Amino acid sequence: MKKSHLIKISIKKLSKLDNFKIPSYQSDEASGVDLSASINSQIQIHPWEREIIPCGISIAMPKGFEAQIRPRSGLAFKHGITILNTPGTIDSDYRGEIKVVLINLSNTSFAINPGDRIAQMIFANTIQVEFEEVNDLEKTRRGDSGFGSTGKI
Repeated sequence: MKKSHLIKISIKKLSKLDNFKIPSYQSDEASGVDLSASINSQIQIHPWEREIIPCGISIAMPKGFEAQIRPRSGLAFKHGITILNTPGTIDSDYRGEIKVVLINLSNTSFAINPGDRIAQMIFANTIQVEFEEVNDLEKTRRGDSGFGSTGKI
């Protein structure tokens, strides 16, 4: 990707870890950057428990953007570690430290160590809408058919 096509995102390093690196893309066509645990010592996440893990950075995005915080597929598949509120949303006006709510869906405890990559962050355009209250909505073929209405669940 040419640098002229990149959106500039300001990032502030908050972590005090010696080897802490700000997020970066791990391959040329990666969609997201990995977020790392900015913790001083190991945290055990026991089965069916959740922990808020600080990531050691804060960011400033242009209006009209959001950062989505998503699970890392390897942690999810191999260890049952995922993000409770996935995808988490970082609004463009938030300036605090990015933190990730991890949950352990496995039957064994899992250790998060300082600097471990725990999540990925993806940037997306957003729009705001204006709601117009109406008495009836435009009819469609599907109508109000919900879960499983277009095939097997």
